[in-house]
Amino acid sequence: MRIKVHCQNRVGILRDILNLLVDYGINVNRGEVGGDQGNAIYLLCPNLINLQLQSLRPKLEAIPGVFGVKRVGLMPSERRHLELNALLGALDFPVLSIDMGGSIVAANRAAAQLLGVRVDEVPGIPLSRYVDDFDLPELVRANKARINGLRIKIKGDTFLADIAPLQSEHDESEALAGAVLTLHRADRVGERIYNVRKHELRGFDSIFQSSKVMAAVVREARRMAPLDAPLLIEGETGTGKELLARACHLASPRGQSPFMALNCAGLPESMAETELFGYGPGAFEGARPEGKLGLLELTAGGTLFLDGVGEMSPRLQAKLLRFLQDGCFRRVGSDEEVYLDVRVICATQVDLSELCARGEFRQDLYHRLNVLSLHIPPLRECLDGLAPLVEHFLDSASRQIGCGLPKLAPQVLDKLGNYHWPGNVRQLENVLFQAVSLCDGGTVRPDHIRLPDYGAPQPLGDFSLEGGLDAIVGRFEKAVLERLYAEHPSSRQLGKRLGVSHTTIANKLKLHGLGKDET
Repeated sequence: MRIKVHCQNRVGILRDILNLLVDYGINVNRGEVGGDQGNAIYLLCPNLINLQLQSLRPKLEAIPGVFGVKRVGLMPSERRHLELNALLGALDFPVLSIDMGGSIVAANRAAAQLLGVRVDEVPGIPLSRYVDDFDLPELVRANKARINGLRIKIKGDTFLADIAPLQSEHDESEALAGAVLTLHRADRVGERIYNVRKHELRGFDSIFQSSKVMAAVVREARRMAPLDAPLLIEGETGTGKELLARACHLASPRGQSPFMALNCAGLPESMAETELFGYGPGAFEGARPEGKLGLLELTAGGTLFLDGVGEMSPRLQAKLLRFLQDGCFRRVGSDEEVYLDVRVICATQVDLSELCARGEFRQDLYHRLNVLSLHIPPLRECLDGLAPLVEHFLDSASRQIGCGLPKLAPQVLDKLGNYHWPGNVRQLENVLFQAVSLCDGGTVRPDHIRLPDYGAPQPLGDFSLEGGLDAIVGRFEKAVLERLYAEHPSSRQLGKRLGVSHTTIANKLKLHGLGKDET
């Protein structure tokens, strides 16, 4: 068990605490001093149980200068270790720590995969085993400063290495402990440059607002962004819900703090719970001995984006509701309460109110999430801004592919405007990227636009929406009768099918000039 003693910073207070524990036969494996001014002592007592702690607490708090005693989940050094591992594990490029003897001290998962060993097998391996003609300690001693973009070969692959010397800011310049080596594959530098360029436009400026409807949504979002309350974003797949959530985060007072995203759809309940809330040391079989921080803790002070929130399990809904109400939660397998300041933005493709009506989503959670709400319209409702959007995606695609900006054949916009776009803006971007890649004459033609017909509406007839309601209903009625009359070729059969008298059907057939006169 780990305990935290909140106390006065005075000489001898640790001795008094340890003497009491010795009297009760409590072994202390490790101790640490924490707090802003050294006003907390953390003790790791493996054989201490809850019952003993309850009887010891009054005696500990009777020691002069001791203000309170409570059980905690982690020692300060353990928390720092967890946070560092979580940060390094999140990096998709290799990072290694090298000592001044040229041996690898630590590495993240990506580095271990590159070297072909497990993370726990890394310490002690000489770097020279993998890199020829590269004396890192000598290079660090000679430069005593950060080196960026040094080209080296590891296992036959070329990398650009960033080298950061390890040196305390209070030590003399000669006192070097080693260096941190960060590796980037040389053949992916172009991809990284594109990713940087792709994110140059940030916030609301990255949302294309050529449609009046979409411009109105962005105006609402700008007003809601600075408000520190939960936000619910509704919209079909591909409409840009995460993009809008990021824009709201960047325009809020939390804009310089972390933004973390989790897609709840398709994740098993146990995985979603540990990803979101983390778990304590030894929480379950196969878990990391030191535990794991969840996205909530990594987002402290920032914004957490939960996509597909309608597919959350009842258990996760309950835990999320408690966090929204009290600002605290417990990691899986831990009884420590963790208090955090995190803004929650959720997104859904389904109507949460309907899920509530069917008992599939908690009403109290829905009302907590729906403090502020935005609805992103589908692309088919924003076709007034289609032409500028198409030009924007053509320009983006040509830059990525590395070709000139192609022209657009006049028939292409008609083809795009008559499509139903089940994948919305994301689908449009992908379709135009493919069209630019197929275009070989400098002009995008209709045959370059490849549109799947899944999800297409099946109208009963080819009727327009011109005229008043009577005219529109009349055309629709004619389409229904024309379609069904082929299957029920008499007024009596058709009247039975539609649940009306055969006289009514006969009059309507005559009105619309369908069928044949019946006596």
